[in-house]
Amino acid sequence: MIEGLLVSLFIFVLAVLLGFEVINKVPPILHTPLMSGSNAISGIVLIGALVVVVRSDTILGTALGIAAVALSTINVVGGFMVTDRMLQMFKKRTDEPN
Repeated sequence: MIEGLLVSLFIFVLAVLLGFEVINKVPPILHTPLMSGSNAISGIVLIGALVVVVRSDTILGTALGIAAVALSTINVVGGFMVTDRMLQMFKKRTDEPN
């Protein structure tokens, strides 16, 4: 039991450090592609959260899984909305002023 917790904690710490390094090295012009990549990662988190909800045997595990599903869904939807809005800023206007 404690071994699984230590492995999970180790993976979490590595993910935080790797994420920090990746985000720190990205220039501002690449923010939109990074947001798209972040949305993909949030999608993976969403799938993992769904697995936790389905396989959990305790109320606490189910509650944490449901919270993870809700938060990652908000993150995915919000990220796609922000990315779409940013991409709309780069499109040329088709309507001509009168």
